[in-house]
Amino acid sequence: MNLKLKTFSFALLAYASTGMYAQTHTENNSTNDSEQPKKEERNVMLNAADANKPREIQIGLPSEDVTVYENGLPAVYSSSVHKLSAHWRSDASLKGTDLMTPSESAIKTGNIAYAVSAFSELGQKEFSGKLNYKANHFGMQNFDLNLSGGIGDKWLYTAGMYQNFDPGSFKLRFTDYADRTQIYHLGLTRILGDGKGRISLLYKYSNSKNPGNFANAAPFIYVGDGSIKKLAGFDPGLDSYVQRQGSFKYLNTKTGKMETWNMTDGNDNRANEVALISQYQFDNGWLWKLNAKYMNAPRANYVDYGGSTISEVTEADGYQLSDGSAYSGLIEGRRTWLHTGKVSNALLTTELSKQLGSHKLMIGLNEWYYHLNYYSSSFQWAGTVEAYPRTLSQMYVNPLDPTLTAKRSETFGYNELSPEYTKGSENKLAVYFTDEWKVSPKFKVFYGGRLEYYRMAADQISASRFNGFHLGNYNTYSRAEDGSIVAAEHNIAPANVTKNKLNYAATLQMTYNVTKQFGLTADATIATRFPRISEYAGTGPTEEQYKRVTIPLVRGGIFYKNNWLDLSSMVTYISKSNNIDQQNLTKPGTSEGKTVLLIYNIQTLGWTTSAEINPIKNFHMHALFTYQKPVYKNYNASVTFSDGQTMGVNANNMIVKEIPQVLIELDPKYDITKNLNAWLSFRYFGKTYANLQEALYFNGHWETFGGINWNVNKKLSLGMSVINIFNEKGAKGTISGSELITKEEAGKYAGKYMSGSYMRPFTVEFSAGIKF
Repeated sequence: MNLKLKTFSFALLAYASTGMYAQTHTENNSTNDSEQPKKEERNVMLNAADANKPREIQIGLPSEDVTVYENGLPAVYSSSVHKLSAHWRSDASLKGTDLMTPSESAIKTGNIAYAVSAFSELGQKEFSGKLNYKANHFGMQNFDLNLSGGIGDKWLYTAGMYQNFDPGSFKLRFTDYADRTQIYHLGLTRILGDGKGRISLLYKYSNSKNPGNFANAAPFIYVGDGSIKKLAGFDPGLDSYVQRQGSFKYLNTKTGKMETWNMTDGNDNRANEVALISQYQFDNGWLWKLNAKYMNAPRANYVDYGGSTISEVTEADGYQLSDGSAYSGLIEGRRTWLHTGKVSNALLTTELSKQLGSHKLMIGLNEWYYHLNYYSSSFQWAGTVEAYPRTLSQMYVNPLDPTLTAKRSETFGYNELSPEYTKGSENKLAVYFTDEWKVSPKFKVFYGGRLEYYRMAADQISASRFNGFHLGNYNTYSRAEDGSIVAAEHNIAPANVTKNKLNYAATLQMTYNVTKQFGLTADATIATRFPRISEYAGTGPTEEQYKRVTIPLVRGGIFYKNNWLDLSSMVTYISKSNNIDQQNLTKPGTSEGKTVLLIYNIQTLGWTTSAEINPIKNFHMHALFTYQKPVYKNYNASVTFSDGQTMGVNANNMIVKEIPQVLIELDPKYDITKNLNAWLSFRYFGKTYANLQEALYFNGHWETFGGINWNVNKKLSLGMSVINIFNEKGAKGTISGSELITKEEAGKYAGKYMSGSYMRPFTVEFSAGIKF
């Protein structure tokens, strides 16, 4: 969850073509949803940051959480605690995938975002098997198997297994795998009414450990012109910046006891899921769908890492290595958050649809219940700046010690930085409708609405966090000016917050073909919501801060299509009010940090042109260009550090960090023969700011992919692909500890040691698929 680490990413991707909206809302009357025509996915599974989940197709706002739906229901209700990649992979259990537009998603789910919509393989009368194997030159191996078929005339079955053994691009000394995930599927389907319908019972079990999630960090030298230099002896992506030892002492937020975290633990995710998937085609033309599932994840755990300032110390500063010898050299103040959760949900969606003359009508209902039991603990530590950092000990006074005796410790600052806690539930009961109306052969209108009753009841701890924070009744101690020890009494207990609210969403889209090839399109969508349970895990919004979040999206443009070109160009405006973020602010030049709750607005104005090009036989090119300007509004914060100094951040009207203003996508594909093709995917991300106040930045960079696919025969297919073709080593994201650095101070940081995240290194992957 940990809102402090949420990163904002923006793009205005036009999902536009001549049939832009008509294609979006196609309905299927077969007994298997997955047989419906699929929209262009635009390489949605190619992710330069994480090999195990789809890339986020962005629309100009912070992600609204879940962006993958399976059989019409969220793959995970919320990925704030139970991560999507821990329970869902794009594996052989899927018949196919689709892509929901922001307007579709707003009406069907209440969430404005591009979203992957996946459909399960339910089976067919004939036996079918498929085995997919994938490996890379770092030693990753992936096995993906699905078996399906029929039992008599009325029954179908499916069974699948997904196994991922991924050591990552460098060795993590405390475990063999950066990602070890196993997912099992079983399903049984009954055909109803001579093929008019079907009802399926599906079971899924997932077990995932993914310590690679917190290993994507590296130190570097910030040159000052948007570029970086590698540190001697450290190669980002090929060297580990995760410490070499296997355990840490920390203060458990929930129990108030000092405990030991072993690095092999803390990443366990296990879940069981049972789903009922059904549909029936009535004789009067109405198609009824009812999908429901129950998921229980008794272990939904993960770990976050953060950094601060890198500095140089001498032996006189008192840092020691584990053997007791004094240390001198570079150190970084590191931060770690241990997240422990239990999650369950019961979800139901039902829809009725029918073609009535020139209208394609659909009415639906969501009943989604989610229960969360979650807390996190945080601590700080100092580490050497090198591959496999060594943990350093220092003299530390624990404020929970009545004697305030300084003792040597490798960890300190227990729960000072945004530990979290919440327990409770939220429920969404919504009705919605859409109508795709073909007014005339040239004019099409799509409109819809959603009304949602939202109830949340959660335990919240609104008290400010401090060194030694945990639940319960206890004292912390400090020294007065005269040297005496002063006790401060604390009574930290959760208080229940219950909210009953109405959310709504609406959309209107119009497409007019001026000629057979040229047309105009415009749409407007609005969605609202109130703060969710995950946003109460920190200090949460107060009653005065509890406000409706409103997200309006307005787009308009043109499209053109002929026999070799499908072009669209759109101007887009999108904004979000009352965005909640928990931000850690580091005092520049130190490792001291404080946490503040921020509530602010974001708005983005952008222009996107997208084209599908077929200039010659067997060649296809997707191209996209975006210029956008995402800016903060009402973004102000101040914090007082331990020395009494108060510092502030004012990011009003500044470009949102991590977000490029220029985006380019180029995806060429050439069919060498009927069974052999070669493809490339290039994505350019322009200059991005690496801190809140436009002081530090990274130059633009390319993310590159390419590959060859060969269908050897009807049974065997082979492939080879390359990630990061040019082996680009640039940093990305934010620079640790830079939140309060201003433009005027930026020059002082040229040539300084800093840390941040990086792209996946050059990787060669091999794949094979067998059908039997």
